[in-house]
Amino acid sequence: MPMIPNLKFHDGREMPQFGLGIWQVPADTTAEVVKDALDLGYRMIDGAAAYRNEEGLGTGIRQSGLDRDELFVTTKVWNHGKGYDETRQSVAESLSRTTLDRFDLILLHWPFQDTESYVAAWKGLIDAQAEGQVTSIGVSNFHEAHLDRLIQETGVIPVLNQIEVNPKLQQSEMRKVNAAREIVTQSWSPLGSGRSFDEEIVQQIAERVGKSAPQVILRWHIQLNNAVISRSENKQHLAANMDIFDFELSKSEMDAMSQLQTGERTGPDPETFDGK
Repeated sequence: MPMIPNLKFHDGREMPQFGLGIWQVPADTTAEVVKDALDLGYRMIDGAAAYRNEEGLGTGIRQSGLDRDELFVTTKVWNHGKGYDETRQSVAESLSRTTLDRFDLILLHWPFQDTESYVAAWKGLIDAQAEGQVTSIGVSNFHEAHLDRLIQETGVIPVLNQIEVNPKLQQSEMRKVNAAREIVTQSWSPLGSGRSFDEEIVQQIAERVGKSAPQVILRWHIQLNNAVISRSENKQHLAANMDIFDFELSKSEMDAMSQLQTGERTGPDPETFDGK
């Protein structure tokens, strides 16, 4: 079983650097996927209210038989147009659906800047944390201006910002913004829908280390010091995705990987996404 390193938060807590994401996992198979991942040694599971499979997340955790303290569980508040009260209700509903006593991390899912409600939602998470419903709080898909507004108006800095990162969208500037505020960057869509699998440098590294293209790319994320979540419904693929801690990319290979940047997204742009 691979030894997955932890990343430290500025609030003194820490999380596994690598874990399972359950976006687009069907509700009726989520429990099985979560249990398979936990059986393989995954200890961080990333969910969200908007994924509509939190019940399966909770069931998979219960079926694993693991102690709650061994796990790191994330969910997200879909905060489009929601203020303080709605955010508190969303947290309570996620706890009820999963039957967990607390989350380790809750994120605001998008800034939805057209609604101007994310600061009120953030205040809701601050109070949820104070009351023990969640241990750490962060955001997802926030840009610099969004982060700074939260910090200026509440004095509370998110511990993590989950953003789209993959070889075609490397987000070097946003990663610097996060690092300057001691915010962990977590990568979603880390494989970029496979768009970089056939790139020459990826294939060369894969041949050198005897790994697959997805494993090479996931290892690249680890060496960027990002937290990273991967997704699969296949147990063999889950095992392969986690098998990335027995090799390294050289500095020259990391430099070559940086040349794959095109700025192409697989998901929405936080500056324009309206939640639809």
